[in-house]
Amino acid sequence: IAPGFGEDDMNLGKEKNLPIIKHVGLDGRFKDEVVDFAGREVKPRGDNKSTDKLVVAYLKQKDLVFADFKYTHSYPHCWRCDSPLLNYATSSWFIKVEAIKEKLMTTAKEINWVPGHIKSGRFGNWLEGARDWSISRQRYWGSVMPIWICEKCSERKVFGGIAELEEISGKKIEDLHKQFVDQIEVPCQCGGMMKRIPDVLDCWFESGSMPYAQEHYPFANKEKFERNFPAQFIAEGVDQTRCWFYYMHLLATAINESPAYINVIVNGIVLAEDGKKMSKKLRNYPDPHEMFDKYGADAMRYYLITSPVMKANDLK
Repeated sequence: IAPGFGEDDMNLGKEKNLPIIKHVGLDGRFKDEVVDFAGREVKPRGDNKSTDKLVVAYLKQKDLVFADFKYTHSYPHCWRCDSPLLNYATSSWFIKVEAIKEKLMTTAKEINWVPGHIKSGRFGNWLEGARDWSISRQRYWGSVMPIWICEKCSERKVFGGIAELEEISGKKIEDLHKQFVDQIEVPCQCGGMMKRIPDVLDCWFESGSMPYAQEHYPFANKEKFERNFPAQFIAEGVDQTRCWFYYMHLLATAINESPAYINVIVNGIVLAEDGKKMSKKLRNYPDPHEMFDKYGADAMRYYLITSPVMKANDLK
């Protein structure tokens, strides 16, 4: 059991009061403390089981193996390059979604869904089970989180915009990318210096902020924003019920105590013949131009508007 590397392990570790030992770094390699395997990749590309075999052989030498057999099970992979992914326990910043769950469900009543069953079904069920939202990511690319912490007294400050940060730091800010913002230090009341936390925002926080960000609100276009919020109409695929639709609704409820949109049309997803998601990588779809040339664009259009996707169901 490795409580630092998986949800089930973490839960059992808490139950049995086991320590969380992080013997693998965020680079996917064993740390120096793991003397016999220091620096070795846990899941090397090309042969991602090679390190597992070495560990088993090492344990056999020590007469510590109870049993050794092959066991086939699912494992997370990057859907772009097929590299194995590592679960890794880490600290995170959260939004207290559960504290406003009732309000989320109240403002959702104002939204008209097409098809109608999404309202109390897929979307309503998701709201009922809403949990606190981890909004931080430990990556390089992303919008920086505007939180500074004092190294001396641990005082925290959240900045609401560039102007405020410039005024307090005394620095001119022309680029908000991580490598520039991380250099900015802010004096603390205790005499120490405050540095920005290294985390960036979950990209869905940015997507959910679209109604405000597209108008640079509240720094500009106040009247235009208020005229057009909430949106009269939006549309997206059914997979966004738990993504864009949800995060826009969450932020609008938290900030404005209103829904972000009044009418939403949801379409299903066109999948490959075997039910897999279509992708450029797999090329598991017919060339649209061939379809247009063979059957005509209008026939193709009619085929799609009479298909299950119009009722938010999938079409193979």
